[in-house]
Amino acid sequence: MKELTCIVCPRGCRLVVDEENDYATAGNACPRGAEYAHAELTAPTRVLTSTVAVTGGIHPRCPVKTAAAIPKGLLPAAMRRIRAVCLAAPVQEGQVVIPDLLGTGVDLVACRDLPRAD
Repeated sequence: MKELTCIVCPRGCRLVVDEENDYATAGNACPRGAEYAHAELTAPTRVLTSTVAVTGGIHPRCPVKTAAAIPKGLLPAAMRRIRAVCLAAPVQEGQVVIPDLLGTGVDLVACRDLPRAD
């Protein structure tokens, strides 16, 4: 048996999952809790948020995030790849910073406009 706190909504249901019984879940207030528990215990994923360096902009860094969740085990390698990026201003919100991050099929995108410093 595993105990988890569901993060699908703000309710934060306390889940008890029986891994030996086809991931039977108790404590969830909705079906999404059972789906979350199964995914978290079999193939956990996360949306990764960070910042990248920017030259010539009004700020030295720009916030970025993955366009979708990526496997949790790839987060350290993804951060190493992100740390190597340096963009030149201007940057547009939604601009693809790294396409297909680590072969996941998920792009890393800019989360804000960052104009040039004048």
